[in-house]
Amino acid sequence: MKRLLHRRTGGSLKIHLVSEHASPLAVLGGADAGGQNVHVASLALALAGRGHEITVYTRRDAPELPDAVPLAPGVTVEHVPAGPSRPLPKDDLLAHMPGFAAWLAERWRAARPDVVHAHFWMSGLAAVTAGQHCLVPVVQTFHALGSVKRRYQGRADTSPPQRVRLEAAVARQATAVIATCTDEIRELAAYGAPADRMYVVPCGVDCDRFRPGPAPQPGHPPRVLTLGRLVPRKGVDTVIAAMARIPGAELIVAGGPERARLGDDPEVARLRRVAAQAQVSGRVTFTGRVGHKEVPALLRSADVIVSAPWYEPFGIVPLEAMACGAAVIASSVGGHLDTVADGVTGLLVPPHDPGRLADRIRYLLADPARRRALGAAAAAQVRSRYSWAQVAAETEAIYAGLRQGHAEDQTVIAR
Repeated sequence: MKRLLHRRTGGSLKIHLVSEHASPLAVLGGADAGGQNVHVASLALALAGRGHEITVYTRRDAPELPDAVPLAPGVTVEHVPAGPSRPLPKDDLLAHMPGFAAWLAERWRAARPDVVHAHFWMSGLAAVTAGQHCLVPVVQTFHALGSVKRRYQGRADTSPPQRVRLEAAVARQATAVIATCTDEIRELAAYGAPADRMYVVPCGVDCDRFRPGPAPQPGHPPRVLTLGRLVPRKGVDTVIAAMARIPGAELIVAGGPERARLGDDPEVARLRRVAAQAQVSGRVTFTGRVGHKEVPALLRSADVIVSAPWYEPFGIVPLEAMACGAAVIASSVGGHLDTVADGVTGLLVPPHDPGRLADRIRYLLADPARRRALGAAAAAQVRSRYSWAQVAAETEAIYAGLRQGHAEDQTVIAR
């Protein structure tokens, strides 16, 4: 794994980002904006702010979408005609990646970018295929790995059966691979990705939106919050089980479907059964989906934020909570091992351990000064390490090195 040299490129780069299923335009609407949508949009805007020309390629999923949409000064989103012009589950998109790659190759032969950065494995498959035909350097960020998903989800994994094999090929063939945490480096090494082509650059946080604010108001029961998609791997059942050992505290479970549809969601039904068995139903509230704009205030309203997944490729919620100056408890897995310094910027607990989690929650609820100290250290760490300005600078340094190496390669070929 290479170390980064933080330097400006010395000139504007033409950068193409490929995000086949996660459009940065979804961030504007909010309802369909997941972590990758936000990541791609934020990285594009931050790179454009550093003077680069950014084009994002995403699949056309509606017939009325224009070919190109300006997202911001210096950033354009182009819709690629690959597959039917309607929404498709991302696990069904693999069959359309050859068409996506052919379209990109034609585009890049006409006007070659300085560097391409693919996000998610299928984007990488299309970008590497097209880049080989056009001699374009391709950077890959996976955001999640099929090998890890298969390990923890087993038969519940809905990924295409070829995912791990094709993902490993992308990891080996990409010009560079950017992992979002050090734990991912070990997984990529098992794929055969060359160590001298791997880097770690974390996901970023909008520190203007996620920042410390007023402390939770007294007068309500101690409030524990968990936020995110409601799927079994997120470990919400562990948090609910822990509440049985924390008398008097309330748990807010934020995320999942719209509030009006909570009663139809099978995971919500399962979690409500867990709460009933633990005899804490009266102290557990499900809010349903929370708009991205409402998240900072929600995080600041809680006394303790808990993120207890079985595994986590990165884990943006603890980082956003830390940016808000909140006291965070996270399971000691994946990206949490990088972002949460145990006892300094938050607390780490083993996954699947409601007893240990309850002990740590009680400890923080009983000590407001400790919560404030952890929150202050966490907010300072996020501002210095995880701002989008910092993430963009580190990513730019990788791009610049690749452009220089690519130019030298082309000089040798010309000779």
